[in-house]
Amino acid sequence: MDELADAWRAALADELPGAVALRHELHANPDVSGAEDPTADRVVAALGLPAERIAGTGRLLRIGPDGPSIGLRAEMDALPVTEATGAPFAAGNGAMHACGHDVHLAALVAVVRAARRLELPRGLVVVLQPREEVGPTGAIDVVTSGRLLDHQVRALIAAHVQPLVAAGRVTSDPGPVNASVDEVDIVITGRGGHGAYPHLAADPVPVLCRAVLALGDAARAAVDPLHPVVVTFPQIEGSGAPNVIPGTARASGTVRAMREEDRTLLHERLARTVDGIAAAGGCVGEYRVRRGEPALVNDPALAASAGRWLRAFGVPGASFASCGSDDFATYGPQVPILMHFVGTGEGPAGPMLHDARYLPDDQVISTVATALLGGWLGAATAEGT
Repeated sequence: MDELADAWRAALADELPGAVALRHELHANPDVSGAEDPTADRVVAALGLPAERIAGTGRLLRIGPDGPSIGLRAEMDALPVTEATGAPFAAGNGAMHACGHDVHLAALVAVVRAARRLELPRGLVVVLQPREEVGPTGAIDVVTSGRLLDHQVRALIAAHVQPLVAAGRVTSDPGPVNASVDEVDIVITGRGGHGAYPHLAADPVPVLCRAVLALGDAARAAVDPLHPVVVTFPQIEGSGAPNVIPGTARASGTVRAMREEDRTLLHERLARTVDGIAAAGGCVGEYRVRRGEPALVNDPALAASAGRWLRAFGVPGASFASCGSDDFATYGPQVPILMHFVGTGEGPAGPMLHDARYLPDDQVISTVATALLGGWLGAATAEGT
């Protein structure tokens, strides 16, 4: 496997200039979730391989021998963000690759093009996934299609740029590295009326405010403080007029957890809290949940094996986990998964993911590609894969 690794890295170096050009092309022509066909066509053309359609606007392709395989996944969608980077290849269509998907795609193309020159011991399956940024996500469709099972995918590898990791460093942490995320609505129903006669109404607005403020305390009381959870309600709606007490008031937000058992416990506790506070205010409370991605849990064997390869390549390591989410987690119940985070080094004071100013340097393509290669080799040499 060492000879394969050396040959693959040498071939990869030859592919990086083309990958940079492709990154610029993709960045200048972003496609939002559900409209990724042009992006898919560009990437497939760069790969020079036949591909099948999957998950609507996604693509799936394979190289190497039949039988068991190892997959590499990259996301294709951009965000509805007007770019503010000033780059010569900046997008001008009101969308933007503000989450680094253009970098991920370019790096994946470089890895696969380099692999085409080699004799692989296992198949390599490429998943060009649509709709990572919106639900229902493309990962759900890929999983339910059964095509990963058809291709005998034994592990799936991904890499994501991360400004909170030092530039040039790559993480290979085992266990939970991203949180589950569920969208939540709190609806308080009272009795509307005139603002001058609050005693004749049951005002749901202060009840809603008390409920929102109480949910943070309820979460802290429900879950072990060593297990991260986040409850956020940035949207609140009440009346449309200053002298009207509305009949209902609503708040919307997200609930995140790193463990499935905490996720279940949180929703039970928060729902009871809303009910109790609403009843105390003479109102009726509803706690509505729209379940999203599970926590992203890296397979320990994959993480350890990939980490060994990256250290052998001289790539400095790091450790990183956050209560962000990624639909890559959805693949976990079907196949072992590994998500690397690749540092771009902006830090908390710099542009973050989804910021109109976020623009990783082209050199990051090489690091992402190396992370994907290390993950593939790690899967090929890990026990159980």
